Amino acid sequence: MRQLLTTGILMAALAAAKDEVLPRELEGVGVEEHLGAKVDLNLEFVNTGSRVIALKSLFQSGRPVLLNMVYYSCPMLCNRVLNAQNAALQDVPWTPGNEFEMVTITIDPTETAQLASAKRQQYLENYGRPAPGWHFLADYRGNAARLAGQLGFKYTFDGKQYAHPAAIFILTPDGTISRYLYGVKFKPMDIRLALTEAAAGRFGMSFEKLLLFCFHYDPQAKSYVPFARNFMRAGGAIVAGLLGFILLRLWSAERRNGSRPVAPADHMVATK
Repeated sequence: MRQLLTTGILMAALAAAKDEVLPRELEGVGVEEHLGAKVDLNLEFVNTGSRVIALKSLFQSGRPVLLNMVYYSCPMLCNRVLNAQNAALQDVPWTPGNEFEMVTITIDPTETAQLASAKRQQYLENYGRPAPGWHFLADYRGNAARLAGQLGFKYTFDGKQYAHPAAIFILTPDGTISRYLYGVKFKPMDIRLALTEAAAGRFGMSFEKLLLFCFHYDPQAKSYVPFARNFMRAGGAIVAGLLGFILLRLWSAERRNGSRPVAPADHMVATK
């Protein structure tokens, strides 16, 4: 029973596949996507310095935000999600605090700022490089539950442990929910494209913008996949460009040949 609770949505998926009936402990657990909705940035939380801060203070940089809802004493699933996130971010050439922000918030109202600080230190060591923009927060006056509701992040508590889904959230700089990414393993490109998408042109090189032209998020695959229509458009443009280049070369060569002075011998042959 404890294992079912800690593996959360993963076991829910298995149960649904086998019996099409969820265990009682997992009823109501999941994610209801609210894409395009804004979260309340006036909600307050406690930071690792034990100060009460408004969520909007972490959004003032104008950067997109990668948000986690976890609980720090989670024995399994939360750790797997955060470890998978760290592993994927190793292959993303951006730094929290420069191109984007990361916010991790506990859903357990009993967990303290001291525990948040300890978790931050643990995961920064695991991350392996400076991340000044990764913020760990504790709950304040039930605001974690309010934020989870706005995100559509549904969890339950049996008196001992939380059953919750495995998901991370990508928000725009103004707090709009831009993308949901699921599971205990994330593709670096998915995180990179989701952050670029949420940034709405505020950062990202032309390479990321080109990738967004060629890939789009597929809700069924829960990942970014090649956008066949744009590939066809790009292919057509390339073919048209090559054809134009060839025709231009041929036309230029024809003009050069047509304007070449006629040699005397050629003129004599032509006038016989």
